[in-house]
Parts: sequence; structure tokens; C-alpha cells
Amino acid sequence: MAKKNIIEQEFGSIYPLYIQKIERKGRTKEELNKIIYWLTGYDELGLNEQLEKKNSFETFFTQAPKMHENRSMIKGKVCGIRVEDIEDSMIQNIRYLDKLIDELAAGKTMEKILRNSY
Repeated sequence: MAKKNIIEQEFGSIYPLYIQKIERKGRTKEELNKIIYWLTGYDELGLNEQLEKKNSFETFFTQAPKMHENRSMIKGKVCGIRVEDIEDSMIQNIRYLDKLIDELAAGKTMEKILRNSY
């Protein structure tokens, strides 16, 4: 069976993996959520609704209240590919989130992760 495209994967099936990743590095679910809120404009209620509805990554990002205007400041590699060079905006948004989570797990401060704009 072909591997499911990341866009089609249920966001809620990956979310617990994000939590595990950052908690292994001493970070918290609250910090993870703050990153998600910053990037997407969701609040706690909106994020929980997305998780309960079992929406795909595509739906999660399509329904995001407001993608942060400073997300283009996110630079670097995820899976060996520079996020700023990704042409597909949906994949780029997913990789922006991955990059922010990597930075959180690596111990960066929230101020740096959120590009100095809480």
C-alpha cells in the first residue's frame, strides 16, 4: 500500500508525536500549542475542534484563522530540504510547523522560535 501523503494525514494522529518529541527534550505541550497558535491563528478551542474532527493537515491549514505574516522568516532544513525553497504552499506550511517544533525540541527560546513577535 502506498504511503499516505502528509497532506492527507490526520493532523490529530501526528499531534501526539509532536508532543512526545518535545517532551523528551524537556519542553511542554503548552509551548507546542503556543507555536501552533502563533503560526495558524488557532486558539485552544479551534485547535481542539480540529483534533476532534480528525481533520487532515490540508483541512487544518486551509481552515486556519490567519497564517502568521512572519512565517516567511522561518528558514532552515527539514528532512534535508530548505523550507524557504518549497514551492507548494501547503507542504511549506506543514514544514514550517515541523521546523518550529524542531527548534523547540532543540532548546531555542520561545522569543526566537516565534521570530520576536508574540
